[in-house]
Amino acid sequence: MENTQKRVTFGGKISAVLVAAGSAVGLGNIWRFPYVAGENGGGAFLIIYILCILIMGLPLMIAEFSIGSASRHNAVGAFRTLGHRRWGGIGYIGILASVLILGFYLVVAGWTAEYTIHSLTDDLVRQSDPTFHQRSFEAFIAHPWKPIFYSTLFAVATHIIIVLGVKQGIERASKVMMPLLFIFLIILAIHSMLMPGGMEGIRFFLTPDFSKVTPSSVLVALGQAFFSLSIGLGTMITYGSYFKPKTRVQDTAIEVSAIDTMVAMLAGLMVFPAVFSAGIEPGAGPSLVFITLPSIFSSMPLSQLWSSLFFLLLVIAALTSTISLHEAITAYMHEEWKLTRRSAACITTVLTALLGALASLSLGILDHWRIAGLNIFDALDYVTANILLPIGAMLTCLFAGWCFDKQTFASQLYPSCQPKPFFGLIRFMLRFCCPIIILLIFLHNLGLL
Repeated sequence: MENTQKRVTFGGKISAVLVAAGSAVGLGNIWRFPYVAGENGGGAFLIIYILCILIMGLPLMIAEFSIGSASRHNAVGAFRTLGHRRWGGIGYIGILASVLILGFYLVVAGWTAEYTIHSLTDDLVRQSDPTFHQRSFEAFIAHPWKPIFYSTLFAVATHIIIVLGVKQGIERASKVMMPLLFIFLIILAIHSMLMPGGMEGIRFFLTPDFSKVTPSSVLVALGQAFFSLSIGLGTMITYGSYFKPKTRVQDTAIEVSAIDTMVAMLAGLMVFPAVFSAGIEPGAGPSLVFITLPSIFSSMPLSQLWSSLFFLLLVIAALTSTISLHEAITAYMHEEWKLTRRSAACITTVLTALLGALASLSLGILDHWRIAGLNIFDALDYVTANILLPIGAMLTCLFAGWCFDKQTFASQLYPSCQPKPFFGLIRFMLRFCCPIIILLIFLHNLGLL
């Protein structure tokens, strides 16, 4: 645990919570959660999702924060420092996953930037026909250079924040972006709920109908909870290493999980009343944001305002996530490769921007480049979501439950003089329950369950 005293830390508990929440909150909460909930019964899915956060997400986040806080190292160095050199392989899985995710996530983030610009210029809301928006979206993502231009802009914005450092860049940006995200979400949710017919959407989202729940719905909720919290990537370990030494990681994990869940719920309250008001099927799928919602905005009074606020919200959510992914990779290169922070950030930006360009082109002129039948964009998504993240998270559970020194682990959760009422339960969950749950998700994602 060398250089512990020299390691930069976040300014305080609020800063730590906002930064970590920014990593957890992303397009998965605002884009993916509403359509997944719509496809799986609304209110019943919400209850199952919250239970999954408590049962699986929270213990694993506590473990990742504790590993980072105790080691004061990046994801690779943390496992090597607290365990044996061979455990560093868990960190490498997370770093590889972060690189691959950032490659295609920058592309989707670029889409939100393009749609924001078209909302601000009033181009997006001039047409109310969903078919028009579908053709426009398909033409845009297949364009040879426009999506690359916007994803590169996103990469540059992320790079600038990372180069400014942990305190002046990441912490300062999170203090601005997270409150803005909540303000935009609350304004849009209130407006949506007041729309004619919006109450039907609220009832759908908040009233459970367990007759619509299937075993597959439960596994989908587990997967959504798992990926929504940015677990298994090494980002929470990296951010945990920047906590002040006296930070009680379980409190931070609870607060971050609560914020992440609150954002998902606000996203549901924003989307479902608008969808029901427009008479659209709530399970519209991934097209909900870029095709369905623009057609809804066009029929609203002050359509340009609401459309602009919504896509600005998506930009902020995407940026908080690209920052955390970038930082996990940059911190690893900076500390393990002994590079300056600026050089490590430059390598990360160039590498992921190039990968993003390939992923974007694979939706158009490079669609014939296939990996196991998938284009590059879909292959990056599939490999990370279905293979790397579950494996990395499962190994993290096993490390925290069986190999992480018990006293060191407990010291991150409680001062030594205090009783430790939930510590045994947390270790039990990490040893047995969480690995089994992650294995179920893994098998389900591969189509084996």
